[in-house]
Amino acid sequence: MKNQVVAIDFGTSKIVTLVAENSGTMRCDIVGAGIAGYDGYTDDGWNNPEDLNDRIRDSIEEAERQCKRKLRDVNIGVPAAFTKAYSTEVTVELKGTDPRVTGSDIKRAFRAAEEKIGAVNGIKVHWTPAWFTIDNGKKTLEATGKAGRELKAMISFVYAASPFVNDVRMRLMDLGYNVVGVYASAPGEMMLFLPEEERDHTAVLVDIGYLTTDVMIAEGDALVYLETLDIGGADIAVALADGLECSLQEAEERVKRAYVYGVDAAGETYDFPPVDGKPGRSFSRAEVTRIIEPKVEEIADAIKASVQRSGVRLGNWSSYYMTGGGMSFNRGGYKFLGQKLGLTVKETPKRTAKLNSPSYSSALGLLDLIIDTIEIKNRQPAGEGKIKGFFRSLLGG
Repeated sequence: MKNQVVAIDFGTSKIVTLVAENSGTMRCDIVGAGIAGYDGYTDDGWNNPEDLNDRIRDSIEEAERQCKRKLRDVNIGVPAAFTKAYSTEVTVELKGTDPRVTGSDIKRAFRAAEEKIGAVNGIKVHWTPAWFTIDNGKKTLEATGKAGRELKAMISFVYAASPFVNDVRMRLMDLGYNVVGVYASAPGEMMLFLPEEERDHTAVLVDIGYLTTDVMIAEGDALVYLETLDIGGADIAVALADGLECSLQEAEERVKRAYVYGVDAAGETYDFPPVDGKPGRSFSRAEVTRIIEPKVEEIADAIKASVQRSGVRLGNWSSYYMTGGGMSFNRGGYKFLGQKLGLTVKETPKRTAKLNSPSYSSALGLLDLIIDTIEIKNRQPAGEGKIKGFFRSLLGG
């Protein structure tokens, strides 16, 4: 029997509604995708709240046309800008004459971590361990049943801003849809696009969007740090529009998207045709480079400062990955950003046959997280073989 999952992701420049079906033979088949451009948001809220319901409707109705059915129950993704991640270390003593880690001990560790973090404004939507150690031994997620006197854990909690969730829920209700689940998009994106072996050594995912840049640091299955920076691809386009005295659309379409980073192309030009009686213009690569590259350096500096603020210790084996539409489409973008950061920046792996563009990383990560959570809820806690599923079932998540 096929189960249908609907996920709505709110990016900084587009709303994406994905409809997926899963069955015994296929875990996730995307049968509908509705994409609607809109004006996005800032820390203060929606940039154009009066237009938002129409854009949400456009996104959902396009997904309905593609999947050929009317949708009702939907899951919403909370963007990183309206999400907070908290991680902390705790220690619990193991009890008994032959103490071994039990499910009750793990529950105690989670309760201790939540108490240590304290009161947090928002809705708890995601919680997971980064690692456990027994008697300061090797880090593991397979702690249950192991003997020792002391269990130490690094645990992460992700909270969604209540005003955002309540606002979107009411808007969807007004449009005739029922919200059945609330998820944070960042943990899903992190889990889907950072390879497990990289997360085990602590890894960084940078999603450069149109208006903002999300910096995510993962350790194991846990999102241990998350920050949204008020800089993105639009800042590059605005700098070009100002410097070249052209429209924002011209800057975006004729220069920003076409620019190739890190090449020696002295004779390359960026041409603007005549418009409304105005003569055409042409700009050299040198003129464009003087505008673009300092802005990318500014983005890189903001990312470096964010990682330093995180307090997370990155080792020699830690990796950086970049996604999002801000720079990922430009040839040489990964290498150039890496040079400015002083390290190697990798392209995220392709996880799906459909919508595998970096622009949809957040939406695909959200969808994967929802399906994973549904699958876990349908399993028995014992004998799953998938440790993150065990912990979510154990804790009622």
